[in-house]
Amino acid sequence: MAVFKLIPCLVLFALFSFDAGVAHPGFGFGWGRNGPSIGRTFSSGLFPQFYQFSCPQADEIVMAVLEKAIARNPRTAASLLRLHFHDCFVQGCDASILLDDSATIRSEKNAGPNKNSIKGFEVIDEIKAKLEQVCPQIVSCADILALAARGSTILSGGPSWELPLGRRDSTTASLNGANTNIPAPNSTIQNLLTMFQRKGLNQEDLVSLSGGHTIGVARCTTFKQRLYNQNGNNQPDETLERSYYYGLRSICPPTGGDNNISPLDLASPARFDNTYFKLILWGKGLLTSDQVLLTGNVGNIVELVKDYAEDESLFFQQFAKSMVNMGNIQPLTGINGEIRKNCHVIN
Repeated sequence: MAVFKLIPCLVLFALFSFDAGVAHPGFGFGWGRNGPSIGRTFSSGLFPQFYQFSCPQADEIVMAVLEKAIARNPRTAASLLRLHFHDCFVQGCDASILLDDSATIRSEKNAGPNKNSIKGFEVIDEIKAKLEQVCPQIVSCADILALAARGSTILSGGPSWELPLGRRDSTTASLNGANTNIPAPNSTIQNLLTMFQRKGLNQEDLVSLSGGHTIGVARCTTFKQRLYNQNGNNQPDETLERSYYYGLRSICPPTGGDNNISPLDLASPARFDNTYFKLILWGKGLLTSDQVLLTGNVGNIVELVKDYAEDESLFFQQFAKSMVNMGNIQPLTGINGEIRKNCHVIN
């Protein structure tokens, strides 16, 4: 009974401004370096205190690994955020993206959007190994992906949020689903809207989650079309700001160089902020799927881009809510799925 009395008090306390330096409580309330967590819509079967008694150190262990990994390579943060996104958009947030090829599994890692570009697996493996030492077969790989995405956002200067937990791991993967359900970098605004709506996500989710491109890089192959043949007429995308266009040409030649990289946010590529939206307004969105948030001329979406460019706290608040919404896509709970011992293979 004492526990049930305590929880409302803790939740009430979390509503107030709070700065505890580096705070990564094992109870999963989600406080980080930027104060209390935001975003409070939870899917049935998931709740932030899921590991409160079975593995209270879970978030602390995740953050300790992330701090070292991101210090070694700041790009790791964006890679882990992308892993969670690419996982959730294919048969739900079930860690199917982590499964390797086997006699019964056709790995999603070989899908077009993932092959030779998805990264961060070694960090997830390190987290899983440390959790297995302390709490054997308790914390799912799917929850590790969600915790790593939140932690990476926090450590890059972004918001924290109260993270619902309790996902279980799939025993299947979908190579076809990965090829068809993950938005392509050359998507039109209608493509993006349709793909997000299929996952139960709205326009605010689309725009705020696109803002995750405030960190990370993209390979030349994902934006070369914009530079040389955007509409099949051997001409560049006329919406590209001129100086930015010439700079990208120097990185990405007409032939070859497909694996050369450019930051998605050229102004602050390792810091989670709202500069991404300012760049879009200036014609400096890297991918077609970034720039169409403005040039697609969908009224509410254009206004959201402008709002987030103007108000970073508004963007942070909506990003937190949208990450919870995305994390709620078709989770396996209860007796469904399993808790993998090794994230790469089913038990």
